[in-house]
Amino acid sequence: MSTPWAAFFPLASMTGLVAKASIDIAATAERIWKALTDRAAIREYYFGTNVQTSWKVGEPITFNGEWEGRAYEDKGVIKTFDAPRTLAYSHFSPLMGKPDKPENYHNIVVSLVPSGKNTRVTLEQDNNATEDARAQSQKNWEMMLGALKKFVERGAGGSV
Repeated sequence: MSTPWAAFFPLASMTGLVAKASIDIAATAERIWKALTDRAAIREYYFGTNVQTSWKVGEPITFNGEWEGRAYEDKGVIKTFDAPRTLAYSHFSPLMGKPDKPENYHNIVVSLVPSGKNTRVTLEQDNNATEDARAQSQKNWEMMLGALKKFVERGAGGSV
């Protein structure tokens, strides 16, 4: 079986300081993928965020909710949707305090790699402005992946 070209796209596109978080989840890649792409599931493990998207490459994705007492509405564009292996999208948050320009966007790449009865989920976020920003992003992604693991492994609601 050959590796899909999309598997190489995210790595080649990462720039600057990259935050990286990984976790092993006792579930199939398909089950985790469903949790990654189901709006109701996302709200459960992803800090209560509401996601709107068609999940089609080139289409917008928006995230809104409240973070540390502040309302937010982040945005981006779906770059890769290779179920159940790779999800990549651009991401901009006005909470960063920077202008909405391409150089202020992050690339977010979520990769799923089956390993026996588990699946390794790795999330990378590039273009962090400082080492402190990279470390904070990594901490946030580790928390989100931990919540995803709990959500998927407990079979939340039986729907995922």
